[in-house]
Amino acid sequence: MKKNNERYIRAFIQNALQEDVGDGDHTSLATVPENVTGKAHLLVKEKGILAGIEIAQKIFMYVDTQLDVTVFIEDGTAISKGDKAFIVKGPVHSILKAERLVLNIMQRMSGIATATHQYADKIKGLKTKIVDTRKTTPGMRFLEKEAVRIGGGENHRMGLYDMILIKDNHIDFAGGIENALSKTRDYLKKIKKDMKIEIEARTLRDVEKIISIGGIHRIMLDNFSIENTAKAIKMIHGKYETESSGGITMETVKSYAECGVDYISIGALTHHIKSLDMSLKAF
Repeated sequence: MKKNNERYIRAFIQNALQEDVGDGDHTSLATVPENVTGKAHLLVKEKGILAGIEIAQKIFMYVDTQLDVTVFIEDGTAISKGDKAFIVKGPVHSILKAERLVLNIMQRMSGIATATHQYADKIKGLKTKIVDTRKTTPGMRFLEKEAVRIGGGENHRMGLYDMILIKDNHIDFAGGIENALSKTRDYLKKIKKDMKIEIEARTLRDVEKIISIGGIHRIMLDNFSIENTAKAIKMIHGKYETESSGGITMETVKSYAECGVDYISIGALTHHIKSLDMSLKAF
């Protein structure tokens, strides 16, 4: 993870622990003597791609610098049932305090990385890249997008602030494609920002109109059939980046990629995902 994300991660860990621990882990305080030390390992219960090791280490260190983590499997590695990803040693109260947050993060991130890897594997050898969307869990966007990257995908914009993406509602509220693009150019000039512009096309006629107006970086082909995607790619002819989006599944992703699109965005990578099963076991 990049160093400029450290402030975000620290704040995230602090808030998550406050939500979970509150004024104390009273179960551990009641059942385990204060100075007891011990160890536990992360046990993988399901095949997939591991993600979240780095954040897990940061959580343990935030909870207690006396905790010692030995990592056996790094982020992005294929894992199988029975694998042990790491061992954590130290004060038992601290291990138990960090346990659920570590598991929640690693299970979800590993589920996202696994699904991303499966999609990316379907289009292996083609130029198309799998990208995520803003359909993320509030407060966890950075971690979920990091999991996509770990799984072999790429990140779309992080939020509303780092790219112009003119979608159907923007177009309709603005009074059409031409008005939306004209207003966008005027706005960026006014605020003196140089931002990439992507615009959604709903029909081949939209694609034709966008090409004639120009001044954009990427065209999103939203809910296009495979047949119309191929036609749109021929019309665009490499002049702009292209992105397919909307209802693309594991069964259809390769057919869309074979049309020649640059990117395929899949919201399900982060908003409709099965967490990978794993547990933290004392031994």
